Amino acid sequence: MPKIKTKRAGAKRFKQVGSGRFKRRQSFKRHILTKKSAKRKRQLCGNLLVADADTNAVRRMLNV
Repeated sequence: MPKIKTKRAGAKRFKQVGSGRFKRRQSFKRHILTKKSAKRKRQLCGNLLVADADTNAVRRMLNV
């Protein structure tokens, strides 16, 4: 039986942390930044953890 391939889109977006949860980037920071305030852009920086409701989907995507 062949190995199961990882979904490459998910592998580029999510990384597993030590506790077993997944970290992710925030959205809405790619383009059309001129109309967004400096505070809003600053708060969109950094990483967050994937919500508990979505963790199983991410785990299936990455075959973890």
